[in-house]
Amino acid sequence: MKHFLHIIVLLSLFAASACDPVEQQPQQEDKISLSSKEAKIDYQEQILKITVTSSGIWTLTGSYDWAVPSVKTGKSGDIVSIAVTKNTSGNERSGAFTFRSGKAEAAYSITQQTGQDEPQQPEEPENPETPDTPDRPMDPDRLSGTVIGSTYSVDYNNGNAKSTTVNTKDNVFDGKYDTFFASYDRSRTWVGLDLGEKHIITKVGWSPRVDQQHRVELALFEGANEPDFSDALPIWIVREPGVNRTMHYADITCSRGFRYVRYVSPNDVRCNLAELEFYGYAGEGNDSQLYQLTNLPTVVVNIADGEEVIEKEKNLISNVYIISGNGTDLLSTSGTEIRGRGNASWDFPKKPYRLKFDEKQSPLGAPASAKKWTLLSNYGDKTLMRNMLAFEVSRRVGLSYTPFCHPVDLIINGEYRGCYQLCDQVEAAKGRVDAKDGYLVEIDAYAYGEDVWFSSNRGTPVTIKHPDEDEITQEQRSFINDYFNRMEEAVFASDYTDETEGYRKYLDLDSFLKNFIVGEFAGNTDTYWSVYMYKDAAEGKLYTGPVWDYDLAFENDYRTYPINNLWDYIYASNGSVASEAIRQMVSRIVKEDPQAKARLIELWEAACNEGDLKNLSAVADQNAELLQEAQELNFKRWKILNQYVHMNFQALGSYDKEVQTVKNYIDGRLEKFDELIRR
Repeated sequence: MKHFLHIIVLLSLFAASACDPVEQQPQQEDKISLSSKEAKIDYQEQILKITVTSSGIWTLTGSYDWAVPSVKTGKSGDIVSIAVTKNTSGNERSGAFTFRSGKAEAAYSITQQTGQDEPQQPEEPENPETPDTPDRPMDPDRLSGTVIGSTYSVDYNNGNAKSTTVNTKDNVFDGKYDTFFASYDRSRTWVGLDLGEKHIITKVGWSPRVDQQHRVELALFEGANEPDFSDALPIWIVREPGVNRTMHYADITCSRGFRYVRYVSPNDVRCNLAELEFYGYAGEGNDSQLYQLTNLPTVVVNIADGEEVIEKEKNLISNVYIISGNGTDLLSTSGTEIRGRGNASWDFPKKPYRLKFDEKQSPLGAPASAKKWTLLSNYGDKTLMRNMLAFEVSRRVGLSYTPFCHPVDLIINGEYRGCYQLCDQVEAAKGRVDAKDGYLVEIDAYAYGEDVWFSSNRGTPVTIKHPDEDEITQEQRSFINDYFNRMEEAVFASDYTDETEGYRKYLDLDSFLKNFIVGEFAGNTDTYWSVYMYKDAAEGKLYTGPVWDYDLAFENDYRTYPINNLWDYIYASNGSVASEAIRQMVSRIVKEDPQAKARLIELWEAACNEGDLKNLSAVADQNAELLQEAQELNFKRWKILNQYVHMNFQALGSYDKEVQTVKNYIDGRLEKFDELIRR
């Protein structure tokens, strides 16, 4: 039933006539077909592409942790990319997907063979002839303690069976390069020491399993004082592959004392570590100097019992630490809830999250003191800065509220997850949207899946964000629904340009136009797929903003590329995603209302001159410099620079080239947008 409602809402959103909702249109036969119906592939990682031909908007069901579609909905002619990971499970695997348009369905299936774990550097079974004498002398200054870590190892000589007797964690402390610890589980495994008392760690050493040098890259060293590592902090990250039969060392500058220390395996490599060493001296230490992974703040999330976030609805309890100021500042919290968030972005391998602190916080100097914060993943944005740039445009255009955001490195349960952005949660609250005593709504194509939403008389789906779903009354729901309908009808009325009785009676023109400038200048395909609006009080007007979700902006969507070659605004193009009612509403304001057109030019000129919008390319350069170290780590974790992901129209293989694409777009857009608004 949920999928059926989904289809009905989307079809009404994109196909129904907004000008005359009463008139019955001839019923069109539902059709959908795919460029291919199945894929039978080998075990290697790869991207599958399917072109969808349909009679209307289509939806896609089906997703697996090893086969993730780039989109879940679209229109005829769109291409769906399915990212398939390497299959080293030992078993063939298959997946089924269903595309629907109205009542029509088309099936797509994937069958993937299994293969060796590392075909170019195969895992070798342990050598029974390994000598009992160490390969190297034991250092008397090396710390010792009780060996701790993941319980089970893998026995490669016995069909990859679970074991506690071969390839165990004790091997990493035996002084032999030809023995190793290989965990049974592929990810979230670790090995370390209980030192018995707190120690200041001054140096760590490691050596990869022979012929598996790459498996140490992005491993993380942590220290803790709770045996479950719920209070763990990072002390080092391994940035490069290792060298066979060689110890690699790093000097540690973290001043806190730890009883428990460990090496946490990178994702999907089974530890495969030959040797591990810790050095230091007994002491309590202090927090005067902690470790940041890069120049960006480090956000550490330690979830109770090491659970993984796999749902958007379930909150997990965690301890969250934010290390900043080159390691001199620490925000330490407990009882923080974490869960998944996002719509299409939740289906990506790099997941976005929402945090809810137990008490209000202002992390990293954020203007708002609040409990709810977001961690944006920017998976499909290979510059990692498009939202940052859009927020900067919002500030320079003069919208009353622009969400706070700051790039960070994220660690969850001891595993490096990539470069993220810590941002405000868009909500009605002090320091955020000024609508605490009013309403916050979102024109939202995903509204059908929300608890509190309505469809306007012209078929526009709207989610009510504030008051909250557990606080809103039926009277409030009816009020905002009716107000939105009156606003829409006023835009389409014959006297809609009347300053007192026209649409300006209900809609604040300046905020609408400023939001329009941000969306069109940035080239956001989704500007009117998702639009926030708010009323600060029952008697107030409806304001537009804040801007949000700009990962497809600044030339990052094949459906609208090249944006500056479009004859019209991006919202009016076939590649943009918006309801016909919204398109018509925007056109009546920005194209057909002479006063609104004149005001649009005034606001644009102010943004270019007083707001210095012409200098945005320099901001992109500054962001690139800020993100340089973090992006290198991010794209070691997520090896996608040579891949098409989400809506990418290109895969340049280089971070610098991706940034240059944005700069070239900005320079061209300044001229093109100026031309468009003066027609």
